[in-house]
Amino acid sequence: MRDWPPPMQPGMRVPAGYMTPEANLEMMVCLPEGDVARVVSLMEQVVSGLAGADAQTRSVIRWVAPAGLGPVGGAPGDPLWSMPVLLKDNIETADMPTTAGSLALTENAPGRDAPLVARLRQNGAIILGKTNLSEWANIRSSNSISGWSAVGGQTRNPYDLERTPCGSSSGSAVAVAIGLAPAAIGTETDGSITCPASVNGVVGFKPTVGLVSRTHIVPISHSQDTAGPITTTVEDAARVLSVIAGTDPLDPATAEADAQKVDYRAALDAGSLRGARIGVLRFLLPSYSEETRAEFERSLRVMRDAGAVIVDVTEPPADWRNLGTWELQVLMTELKVDLNAYLASTDPEQVKTRTLADVIAFNEAEPRETELFGQELFVRAEATTGLEDPVYVHARASSLRAAGPEGIDRMMADHGVVALIAPTTSRGWTSDREDDDDMQGSASRLAAIAGYPHLTVPMGFDRGMPVGMSFMAGKWDDAKVLSLGYAFEQLTQARRAPGSIGGGD
Repeated sequence: MRDWPPPMQPGMRVPAGYMTPEANLEMMVCLPEGDVARVVSLMEQVVSGLAGADAQTRSVIRWVAPAGLGPVGGAPGDPLWSMPVLLKDNIETADMPTTAGSLALTENAPGRDAPLVARLRQNGAIILGKTNLSEWANIRSSNSISGWSAVGGQTRNPYDLERTPCGSSSGSAVAVAIGLAPAAIGTETDGSITCPASVNGVVGFKPTVGLVSRTHIVPISHSQDTAGPITTTVEDAARVLSVIAGTDPLDPATAEADAQKVDYRAALDAGSLRGARIGVLRFLLPSYSEETRAEFERSLRVMRDAGAVIVDVTEPPADWRNLGTWELQVLMTELKVDLNAYLASTDPEQVKTRTLADVIAFNEAEPRETELFGQELFVRAEATTGLEDPVYVHARASSLRAAGPEGIDRMMADHGVVALIAPTTSRGWTSDREDDDDMQGSASRLAAIAGYPHLTVPMGFDRGMPVGMSFMAGKWDDAKVLSLGYAFEQLTQARRAPGSIGGGD
């Protein structure tokens, strides 16, 4: 069992509720002895202090009520024994509502744990609370604001409060970055784990779609959605993934998960870059900031010095320019189908909006929902005609082929490489729509559409703001991707906690 909290880095402020090693030890003693009263007392102290530490960043939307803390499963020695974990608030738990940040779901408390939550509890994790997110996971509007929801307000980047935390797993990344928990669970459809992890200076892993159950998670797309860990180290991400991965009979996409999963922590190898041929997605680099490109080239030199063979991939997949159009068609069509199915599974006494059309009407009547941006993507999704629509069928088949077999798979095979890398994105941009400091560069699309694993690891800083290195590979290559990222992390040790460096300029 790892200690929580992790060792403080020089210059990092200590949150008021940071659990001391002594308190953590007492928690570990009380749990197996069944001293619920003492555990509740400790948790009340911790939750109160952590909530205060989050006052500026607003990463947590709801803390668990300690008095209602259920029994913790597992036993001392289990991978996550007494490890606190935070969950993005589109993931259901039996003891808290699940809102996806929307006022339409404030009473959504069906009393069930998502299977990944059950796995966490069974292995000793303590669910501390729910994190804020970009409302509806950033799918309501193309003008949505990352980290903002009507329920949770605006989550802020701890390295510079005026810059974006990215999204949609904004709160999960920020909470881990400032030390509220050693691990959080985010979800991703395209970039929603990796982007916030990168701009908040932490590790984020989007697994192969189908490795982790999506049951009882507010959906966007059954083709691209997955949950995954956000942590400060690759080792902790591997530890969490080993627990949450597995087959779920209610999620057909996970049929192969039990056969494919391994002990991801045991598979980590600090020497895995030695002799490894790594493909650099050069065709992406012009879109990143100059500072991020410089950090990336410095990191390539470190990898070469460690024995990696760096191979330039200069040409994008043949249908690269069509991917965005195809992907949006897929997401719009599946959003209507999948969200309607999710809403139908909730308690009608708690959730009055039973369909996407109902949610659209709710938003139109609720000014707090639309004061900052609209819902044109919801309206577009509502106009789609289902999974049998030939336009959708073509878009899904074409995007999957172009991103997977003719994209990542072909680039790896043609260049004889074991993984592909690029900067995850550039520094966090400002939240001011009137200036020209905007998002620059993204590595997420190919892995997102293909459903392949994508890891971001802290790489360095761009004007005082964190930037990450992305590692990607083929389907079920999760262990390999984590191991390569782990080797890079051990070589560079690039992460610096908020407060230990200067702010952005």
